[in-house]
Amino acid sequence: MLAVGVLLLVPATIPPDAVGGTVAPVPAGTVRPVAAPLPAAEPVRVRSAAIGLDSAMIPLGLDAAGALDVPPDGAATGWYTGGPAPGQLGPAVLAAHVDWDHRLGPFAHLRALAPGDLVEVDRADGRRATFEVQAVRRYPKDRFPTDTVYGDLPRAGLRLITCGGSFDRGAHDYDDNIVAFAALVTT
Repeated sequence: MLAVGVLLLVPATIPPDAVGGTVAPVPAGTVRPVAAPLPAAEPVRVRSAAIGLDSAMIPLGLDAAGALDVPPDGAATGWYTGGPAPGQLGPAVLAAHVDWDHRLGPFAHLRALAPGDLVEVDRADGRRATFEVQAVRRYPKDRFPTDTVYGDLPRAGLRLITCGGSFDRGAHDYDDNIVAFAALVTT
């Protein structure tokens, strides 16, 4: 089984200096106008036509060490319940496996997202929050940018996290994480 680990995402268009060097800051702007935040509502499904993503959602908390829990298998995407709900003010965090038990996971193609692509989150209140991807970055797990991913935002944002980089067969884990950063643009 392959775990999400520390939860980082690896984009298809990773800047050459993204791993082991300086990573450009995450862009604040979007092509589309940003939307006003929504009230809290539990997410139930996440989709992105750009990468063939269509996944049910499950709640995630923290593990005994205080790190984000990972989904128990490769069937669903997890939402970190200790942060904002998707569409709410601040960074909502979703995590899923890149692969699981020799099968593709929900975030198998996350690294292929590109700025301008859309990610839709269906919510229990019947609303759909649509986010525009701003950037996709790869980070070594030992240098995960916690403040950048979980830090306060002046708008509703979305962070999609999975494993990436090289697979360490001895550790049964990936060396890096991939993170897609997105902003709410329509509801």
